[in-house]
Amino acid sequence: MTETIFAVATGRGKAGLSVIRVSGPDAAKALDFLHVGSLRPRRASLRRLKMPDGRIIDEALCLWFPGPDSFTGEDTVEFQCHGALSVVALMMETLGLIPGFRLARPGEFSRRALDNGRMDLTEAEGLADLIDSETEQQRQQAIRQLTGGLSCEIDHWRTDLIGVLALFEANLDFSDEGDVDTGVLVQAESRLSRIRDQMGKVLATGTRGERLREGITIVLAGAPNAGKSTLLNVLAQRDIAIVSSIPGTTRDIVEVRLDLGGYPVTLLDTAGLRESSDAIEQEGVRRMLARAAVADIVVWLRSGDEADSAIPDEIRSIPGLLMPVVTQIDRYKAGWEDLAISALTGEGMDELVRTLTELVHNLMGQGGEGAVLTRARHREAVAEALESVDRALAVLHSAGTELVVEEVRIAMRAIARVTGHVGIDDILDQLFSQFCIGK
Repeated sequence: MTETIFAVATGRGKAGLSVIRVSGPDAAKALDFLHVGSLRPRRASLRRLKMPDGRIIDEALCLWFPGPDSFTGEDTVEFQCHGALSVVALMMETLGLIPGFRLARPGEFSRRALDNGRMDLTEAEGLADLIDSETEQQRQQAIRQLTGGLSCEIDHWRTDLIGVLALFEANLDFSDEGDVDTGVLVQAESRLSRIRDQMGKVLATGTRGERLREGITIVLAGAPNAGKSTLLNVLAQRDIAIVSSIPGTTRDIVEVRLDLGGYPVTLLDTAGLRESSDAIEQEGVRRMLARAAVADIVVWLRSGDEADSAIPDEIRSIPGLLMPVVTQIDRYKAGWEDLAISALTGEGMDELVRTLTELVHNLMGQGGEGAVLTRARHREAVAEALESVDRALAVLHSAGTELVVEEVRIAMRAIARVTGHVGIDDILDQLFSQFCIGK
């Protein structure tokens, strides 16, 4: 991190404002090079930015953040310029003229914040999730992780495990026989049991955090002309799928992202399920069944005149939740047992949305302020630590001290991987490559 980096930290394109960020050991050189002069730390000052030959680039707010009290932990400068494409281009060109300055790589500002101890790995992941969040529930989960919700829990476990190790070491230091006192074993058992219960509680959230990051998949399935495409368009509030009275119009899968009660949902319109000699339509049906097999919820649609027809075995055998819905009720008589709607008139649509929202909420599980595992690597590391704690408890009163201590150390190494204190180089490369350049 001997180089000084710079990048645009706001979105691309013409805008009212663009923020250009500079970070590194020579960040202050940008102030002199652009004729800004000295600035008071963490106080915005209006300055005219000039090229080396004195030509004015723009009038901007300038901020100076001396390290380590900055986002990256390094000396940092921010220029809040007008968002004209010409201004931004000239600013980037001018900063590139300063010796030792270079354009930042994706996620490099956040990577430096991690390397300088300004955040740990779970907080960096929370920042990435916040940037990518589409719904309120995703935002809340990302904020909890960014502000240390998971990190604090991991730190508590680490402190308790260190406490267990200290119990054994202190006892052995003052023991003439080299044996562990019974009282120490009782204390260690109490602490390890508490840690096991806490880890088990966090693991019990399952994949809820991952589901919330990735979203719930809902497949609209049914016979041709059951109203799948019409329903997709109504729920999306725009024309996405082609609606036609000709059976088999939808051949390929049409996807749309929705915000359903604050939860991210991917809604899929699929080919109608029926026997056909058309090779393309057969492929559409195959793709529909394949997506339905891995979907979280399958909404089986059938028109009012076919409301009494049995649900096909291919649909009944899917592992996800199955929600039967009768459609086009504006054209047929009432009296159905299943939820009934008319996407054309809006009848029953409020109940449909409410029911789907409840199903999604139940799949996600209960939220809260506690620690949530948002990635598979989190679950794997905590599960490994829990297994080590279980083994330590199993041999606590029967095996030698060395075996118990080793299991505790294995547990500590496992949870350290969550926050990024050991063995994380590959994880870091993958994570920060997904960030935008100015972050």
